[in-house]
Amino acid sequence: MKPPVLVIEDEHDLAEEICFELQASGHVVRLAETWEEGLRAARAGGVSVMVLDRMLHGEDGLTIIERLRGEGNSTPVLVISALSSVDDRIRGLKAGGDDYLVKPFELRELTARVEALSRRITDTRATRLRAGPLEMDLVERTVRRGERLVDLLPREFKLLEYFMRRPNQIVTRAMLLEDVWNFKFLPQTNVVDVHISNLRRKIDEGGEARLIVNVRAAGFKLHVDD
Repeated sequence: MKPPVLVIEDEHDLAEEICFELQASGHVVRLAETWEEGLRAARAGGVSVMVLDRMLHGEDGLTIIERLRGEGNSTPVLVISALSSVDDRIRGLKAGGDDYLVKPFELRELTARVEALSRRITDTRATRLRAGPLEMDLVERTVRRGERLVDLLPREFKLLEYFMRRPNQIVTRAMLLEDVWNFKFLPQTNVVDVHISNLRRKIDEGGEARLIVNVRAAGFKLHVDD
């Protein structure tokens, strides 16, 4: 039996709908309806994915993620929220969320995103990452797009790995400068754009679909089918 999904949602009717949809898709579900219950259940462990409402009776649910990440808990989290601006979504991801879904949403989409996060658990612990047509071997340090071997420099490899661990998520220049280049301050530089341009030339050849796309006024994302 798959580990349960933990749903942390204080809106009772919505919580019931989410639980019913997940259960209908074969998931075991645990429900917590307050910030305190949610943190306690998350710390207890044994869950595959968490679905976390951003606002819980006036408390910011992102603080649950920040506490868990600070304690070394890496359980994937899908944040759900009525806060829909780009800044809000980026805040959710920077806090340690793995995906962000804006209310109102289709329950089928929520279930699909939960299942995608469940699959990525294996990816992060394995020696290979897969995202769409891309496959990365973390031991051999090789990348393939389909059958084609892609020759990358070390920084390009690290940059692509960052994207492949966050498929279909918005990644900002600030996130890349901090996490890939390890800058503790954010200098005025075009180094990110230069490396992404070089990376695109290598992973997209001929008539191949562009995988790393620009998100206007936000950053970039690796656009692939789960």
